[in-house]
Amino acid sequence: MSEQSPYEQLGVTLDASFDEIQEARDRLKQQYSGERKLLESIEAAYDAILMDRLKLRQEGKIKVPERIRFPERAAPTPPPGFQPATTQKPNWLQQLLDTPSRSDLLWPSGVYAALAGLSLYPGSPESILTLTLALGVGSSLYFLNRKENKFGRAVLLTVMGLITGLLLGSLLSPAIGNFLAVERFISLITFIILWIVSCFLR
Repeated sequence: MSEQSPYEQLGVTLDASFDEIQEARDRLKQQYSGERKLLESIEAAYDAILMDRLKLRQEGKIKVPERIRFPERAAPTPPPGFQPATTQKPNWLQQLLDTPSRSDLLWPSGVYAALAGLSLYPGSPESILTLTLALGVGSSLYFLNRKENKFGRAVLLTVMGLITGLLLGSLLSPAIGNFLAVERFISLITFIILWIVSCFLR
């Protein structure tokens, strides 16, 4: 074994990777575990190869792999069977939620702000509330149907928004006291819910 080159002693080629050299050394050490002289010869060959590689790297003849030069950049490999935690939303929620563009936010905001202003205007008659609510429902239908052209879905989401707004407004109305008429407050909450439905659902 001593007459051979260090590479031949370990049974690796000149262009073998560091991992291959280590594996060859470990394999030979296992194979000759009881023979002290051979083990010393294997270790000497391994050390000689390392010194040779170091010299070649210093001379710029071997490019050092990125994972060795910058180990902090290398992503740690997950253990086998590891399942990363998924932060993705469920499929049904992705299909329901919308990320509106600027114009998709501005138009409904303008419409519902105008309707809320008409409803809250002190001099406006009580009958205006019915008209503004009807316009709010119509606007919600229009904005939702425009997104995916699914009228049935737009009707369902609008009705759900309307019912949610009316119920929430009724529940919260005792908290406002005499500051605002109950019907006007309920219509305001309903417009807010319809605006949310129009902008952020599809």
